Amino acid sequence: MSDIREIRSRMKSVADTEKITKAMYMISSSKMRRARAELERTRPHFDALNNEIKRIFRSKRTIDSPYMYPADGSHDLSGAYAYIVVTSDKGLAGFYNHAVIKEFESRDMEHESVYYMVGDYGCKYCEVRGIPYDDQFRFSADNPTMNRTRRMAEYILSEYDAGKISKIFLIYTDLENGIQQKAITVRLLPFHRKDFYTPDQIDENLHFDFYPSAESVLENIVRSYIAEYLYSALVDSYCCEQSARMNAMDEADKNATKLMGELRLEYNHARQSRITQEITEISAGTRALKKKKAKT
Repeated sequence: MSDIREIRSRMKSVADTEKITKAMYMISSSKMRRARAELERTRPHFDALNNEIKRIFRSKRTIDSPYMYPADGSHDLSGAYAYIVVTSDKGLAGFYNHAVIKEFESRDMEHESVYYMVGDYGCKYCEVRGIPYDDQFRFSADNPTMNRTRRMAEYILSEYDAGKISKIFLIYTDLENGIQQKAITVRLLPFHRKDFYTPDQIDENLHFDFYPSAESVLENIVRSYIAEYLYSALVDSYCCEQSARMNAMDEADKNATKLMGELRLEYNHARQSRITQEITEISAGTRALKKKKAKT
């Protein structure tokens, strides 16, 4: 009897877990759809900024800006490199955080670096391993918003403008083709001309007037461009997180269904054994009574 009660208790526990995993799957699906819709709404503005930068580079051969690599083509800049690392606030997201941390661990260990963590998972990872990071730059990765992203961009750019960092890298999870996920590292600053156009795209006949100068226009555009790029990366990462969580919950749901089937089979065997035992006891008692009556 105690075995049957124990099996019933386990079945109830598995059924409750199954309800939770299904609910979490639906919640993650809804969050991902909303995030993608918001990103598509802001994409035209980002594309316009990107085209404007292309126009500046295509019409001006030489631009002196702190947001570009030096004219001599040198890529080894003095000063610390900044790494913005995007993880999740919570677990239960399968391989999502592990892929980001693996990409983070593959960074250039020789050069002086400063770390800016987005999401509690990354902060806890650094704290456990004694890796210093800027605790003033501590933002949630949940439900990215443009306002929050602008604050991130302003903080990073103020560090860059002050000369505290010479390069800015972003480590996040890219949603390739809307399906596949891959943790990647991209350089946000400084710009390189080839990031926006190829040499054969230079048009000597293009003439644009930039007021007060092309450098000033570029510096104004950069702040919005970095914020928009960062927002796009945060939304991509957030969608990847929800997709990974959906996959994890789907696997958990399948395991729960399989376990429930095994428990039902075990329960039926236990109940059948109990019924058989009761029938056997009744039959034995009946035979004993018959023998007793026969003696009397």
